[in-house]
Amino acid sequence: MAHEDLLTDSLVKLGFKSRAMPIPDNDALQVGKEYCNRGQCNPTYYTVGNLVKYLKELRDQGEENIEDRYVFVTAGSCGPCRFGMYEAEYRQVLRDAGFGEFRVLLFQQNGGIDTSSDDAMEISVPVALAFLRALVLGDMVNELGYKIRPYEVHEGQTDLAMEQAKRVLGEALREGRSIVRALRKVRKLFESIEADYTRVKPKVKIIGEFWDQTTEGDGNYNMFRWLESEGAEVLVEPVGTWVDYKIWIAKHHAEEALRVDKTKKSFIRKLKAAQVAFRLYHNLYRWGLGFRIDPLPNQQKIADYASDYYNTYIGGGEGHLEVGKNVLVNEEEHAHMVLSLKPFGCMPSTMSDGVQSRVVADYKDAIYVPIETSGDGELIAKSRVQMKLYEAKMRARQEFAEVLEANEVTLEKVKGYVAENPEHSSAMQMPPQHHKIGTAANFVTKIAKDAVVR
Repeated sequence: MAHEDLLTDSLVKLGFKSRAMPIPDNDALQVGKEYCNRGQCNPTYYTVGNLVKYLKELRDQGEENIEDRYVFVTAGSCGPCRFGMYEAEYRQVLRDAGFGEFRVLLFQQNGGIDTSSDDAMEISVPVALAFLRALVLGDMVNELGYKIRPYEVHEGQTDLAMEQAKRVLGEALREGRSIVRALRKVRKLFESIEADYTRVKPKVKIIGEFWDQTTEGDGNYNMFRWLESEGAEVLVEPVGTWVDYKIWIAKHHAEEALRVDKTKKSFIRKLKAAQVAFRLYHNLYRWGLGFRIDPLPNQQKIADYASDYYNTYIGGGEGHLEVGKNVLVNEEEHAHMVLSLKPFGCMPSTMSDGVQSRVVADYKDAIYVPIETSGDGELIAKSRVQMKLYEAKMRARQEFAEVLEANEVTLEKVKGYVAENPEHSSAMQMPPQHHKIGTAANFVTKIAKDAVVR
């Protein structure tokens, strides 16, 4: 993932030596199952096993003083989700694996930093900002990849541009140079990619448990690349949405507490300022990429959509986000299909699934597929997705045919016009305003209008 690589570069500027962990694979899963307690969720086995596997590899390579020279930085939390048990699991497993003095540094989602020993690094404002900056930039590099790769004419161009983009941004982060200027260079890298936006592909929106919907490996059956190989365009939720949600939910609870505690006014003002600042930085970086990146979703709108189905004060996991996102997608027609990924037995996501049946009943045309990941059962899971993906493909093709008929054009005429006007083959061209769901349908609408004007 781009996030880890860019975070590593950000920390170099602040004087830290850092390494990005490899993406957890099924070997890490087996290590995790060997050491972890039974009944843990899928991400626990993968992430804990990945750390132990990595430390053992360092030890086998002759690395000395591992427990003194290394510290592991990750996220932590509490609440109904088993995520709150990660800290204890990490420490128990490290002790059993022979790394009892190894330090684990947790960024607590409910505020604060927790360490397993003496502080290994100072968590200052610059460090926190470095984390946020890397997350936002990683989101944007990944989003460009998911938007462009299904339509690239020359296979592999998008992945190459993503690697080059990470190098350009990483260099700017390490040397403290302008991020916006670096983003302009990244924009040029992606502009050089030739894309064919007449390809009809269904859009598949990914929601679900945080780790399962963001990892890009065996942990979710390599679902995103597989969906692309099956002819879909994947809409992956950026990590920035989660950051924005954590600010919003804190403000949401503080506004409720304000009824009995007037001292919350100052805290609410700070949270509002934080949300505005975060969105301003996000939009500044979007501007550097020519606004090819989608804006962050409106948290209040998501909550309003979810409120008819789910109590927005319930915490744990994704809270009301899963339900709200599904309603948003169907109400505003952002995707042909919604795929919800979650670990087997994930309680918060299971609660959401119970509510989703009502959402699907209210939105008769909704295509919604919940998938539980467990490290095995990949064939069954993908078979279920494939059946629903076929429906989404049919819907996308029907939509495309209707757009061609409505604009009185043929696919051959559109392709001929694009061939005569190569600027429409650039992967970074601005998409039209939201008219239809599919990229191809929107592209034809844009070309038809442009041809009429000319």
